[in-house]
Amino acid sequence: MTLNLRHYALLGLLAFLLALPGRMTLPPLDRDEPRYMEASEQMLLSHNFIDVRFQDKPRYLQPAGIYWLEAASTAAAEKIFGPSVLRKTWPYRIPSLLAATIIVPLTAWIGATLFGGATGLMAAGLLMVSTLFVAESHMATIDTVLLLDILCIEAALLCALTDRQKNRPTHLRVAVAYWLALGVGLMLKGPVVLIPGFGTPLALWFLEKDRSWWSRLRPRWGWLLMIAVVVPWCVAIEIISGGDFFARAVGRNFLGKVAHGQEAHGLPPGFHLLVFGLAFWPGSLFAAMAIPAVWKNRKLPQVRFLLSWIVPHWLVFELIATKLPHYVLPTYPAIAILTAASLMAWRPPTLSRWAKALLGVYGVLWAVIGIGFCLAGSTALYRLEHTFSLSALIALGGSLPLMLGAIMMLLKQQRRQAAFCAMGAAVIAHAGLFLSVIPNLQTIRLSPRIADLFEDVRPCNDSVLVSSSYSEPSLVFLVGPNTQLIGPAAAAAYLHNHPQCSLALIDFKDETVFMESVKKYGMNVLKYNSIKGINYSNGHHLNLELFAPI
Repeated sequence: MTLNLRHYALLGLLAFLLALPGRMTLPPLDRDEPRYMEASEQMLLSHNFIDVRFQDKPRYLQPAGIYWLEAASTAAAEKIFGPSVLRKTWPYRIPSLLAATIIVPLTAWIGATLFGGATGLMAAGLLMVSTLFVAESHMATIDTVLLLDILCIEAALLCALTDRQKNRPTHLRVAVAYWLALGVGLMLKGPVVLIPGFGTPLALWFLEKDRSWWSRLRPRWGWLLMIAVVVPWCVAIEIISGGDFFARAVGRNFLGKVAHGQEAHGLPPGFHLLVFGLAFWPGSLFAAMAIPAVWKNRKLPQVRFLLSWIVPHWLVFELIATKLPHYVLPTYPAIAILTAASLMAWRPPTLSRWAKALLGVYGVLWAVIGIGFCLAGSTALYRLEHTFSLSALIALGGSLPLMLGAIMMLLKQQRRQAAFCAMGAAVIAHAGLFLSVIPNLQTIRLSPRIADLFEDVRPCNDSVLVSSSYSEPSLVFLVGPNTQLIGPAAAAAYLHNHPQCSLALIDFKDETVFMESVKKYGMNVLKYNSIKGINYSNGHHLNLELFAPI
């Protein structure tokens, strides 16, 4: 099967449609996403496109590339729909949506180039429905855009390798694309992009003992293109920040993650392998089943290329102290292609008894995850909201039979048919979660409910919310950058100093301290409605009350 432009366009359209559900109803997801949104909004409002800030603090974690993209998409939406979209989530998620739309057909192209069209389509499908990819493609964070950039880097490397294999010259545009993609990656995430960008060719040199093909990418002058992309902004931020950006972004954020687990994310090696079963579900079991076939075909140039893509990146992020699941997302397209090749292009090898036993145990775990995933939406609605949703039950009725069908197919050794059933179950389950479940989970939607209450009772157009008990970034994004995140005693002081246009949000456990401070200043306060719920970022149950000075 040969894929043409029509196939890739249809794949992109399918990826676009699957990534749409929930994009407008999904609230800002704490904690990273609203920080990106708020920083991009402040960039637009201040017209300062160099110095990234969250409220009055510099956000020196990575360069400004992702904030430029989100600010550009939101500025375009503002011109069409007006300034009210600045407080909406969907404009900031457009870069992730567009990146996901391109990633899927590009993965298919790489898979088709290596193993044929059928493998490319299967690889695109496995990636498109994987849990981590679906989650990241719905959020206004950097990871989906960074994945697209790394895919472009790997595609350029593949073009050079294919030209070497066919003994033909490599076009100049391939080299330009490779170095420009590295430069764009530096503007997105800093030195992180160099791990796959240089790790893949280095691993290939090690495996093949041949680096002659590297000259096809014009490294003698290509690095100047990479540097040219980042130097102007680097010079500007160095001047503006007085060197503070590089001290924080490189010294504390990048190098600090290597030795120390930041933000309570320090975990031992093996974490990414442990969570792979859920993060790459439903493809995770088929990826495990592909390992014997990959090992058998390890000397094939195509397999060497994909392993050189996966192994260096995976090892680096298993060894560093700080670990989050999305750190190894750039390896998922390569894993999907190898998995698809084992399903579509290779005959499965004979397995030993212990290998069958290990795969059987992993298969049971995979089946439990899958059934749990199908049940998760309706269960969450009942546990948190004590209700059922007809549409969520329809999603359960559609996904669970397909999941059970996948299990039956696996028992019959029909791996390809099982993969199709599991992918169908994943699509329906994801749609049910984003369309029917998450919009109805009011118990954990604290920030939107607080923002609605604040909008209803605010005394002034420029009123300020003072929150002492709930300090999630989503609240800052939905209410405004002037939101004050301070303690209960300081909140009372702020109301005393700004009595006309301020409101205080206090949890029941902090109310005693707040009221004592209020009495100390000789003030009286009016209590509005209370909001009860769960802060899903830390699991705390909150009973929040809104106060105004009178």
